[in-house]
Amino acid sequence: MNTLPDLAADEDEPRHEAVARAIALLVEQRDDPPDLATLAAEAGLHPHHFQRVFSRWVGISPKRFAQYLRLDHARRLLSAPTSLLDAALDTGLSGPSRLHDLFVTCEAMTPGDWKARGAGLAIRWGLHSSPFGRCIVGVTDRGVCWFSFVTGDEGAAVAEFAGEWPGAELVRDQAATAAVVARMFAPVAAPDTPPLPVLLRGTNFQVKVWEALLSIPPGRVASYGDVAAAIGRPTASRAVGGAVGSNPVSVLIPCHRVIRASGILHTYRWGSSKKQALLAWEAGLTDAAAA
Repeated sequence: MNTLPDLAADEDEPRHEAVARAIALLVEQRDDPPDLATLAAEAGLHPHHFQRVFSRWVGISPKRFAQYLRLDHARRLLSAPTSLLDAALDTGLSGPSRLHDLFVTCEAMTPGDWKARGAGLAIRWGLHSSPFGRCIVGVTDRGVCWFSFVTGDEGAAVAEFAGEWPGAELVRDQAATAAVVARMFAPVAAPDTPPLPVLLRGTNFQVKVWEALLSIPPGRVASYGDVAAAIGRPTASRAVGGAVGSNPVSVLIPCHRVIRASGILHTYRWGSSKKQALLAWEAGLTDAAAA
């Protein structure tokens, strides 16, 4: 049985905190974006310094980021003709779950492990800052088993994480988990970076949906119907929505890339504003890389 360890603060990068405050303001005022001076003041930095910090940690400038928020980019992407399965076939891979395994590899727990809820498993965990706010990550020797944003009380976020793994031994390890967060939010991956393994705990249907989400490339979106069709269950859009909402490894398993067929960015576990920010970030990086 696990216990909740001490929540003493670690030495998180203040630059992430500054960028997260600026991104939150950009999303909040996306119809009339604040100027550089206002964003810098929100971040507590000189405008010139803020511009460099934001561009370094996000990968695009504040002005460029604001453009992707303002142009209803998600709806435009959804209207593109390429489906999940088309994208997989275009890459010459065997199926949608293989599309991005150069970046993420998935292992599903056995039914016995699933029922044991972490018994005999050691999970290193940590609380960190990111460009999109505070987050908690859990890592096992077999891969990342948990990632969530902290939208309120940190103690409650840790309790939720621990409640999903009541049989596991939880060990706070800021150094190990910081490396995972750095990989997840790096604007550009280092050459020859090995895949980041993910350990999934869920039903067969949930795991199938989560693997299908890896077929949605960064900078693209899909509807719930697209995902249902990709897993061979075209009438199961509602069940797919439930599986997407219960994803235990957010961002790495990109549930934020699934939107309604209407293009509306509706509810997201961590708030629709954060979903919009993640999509704008990925779209900006994708277009910058293609330029």
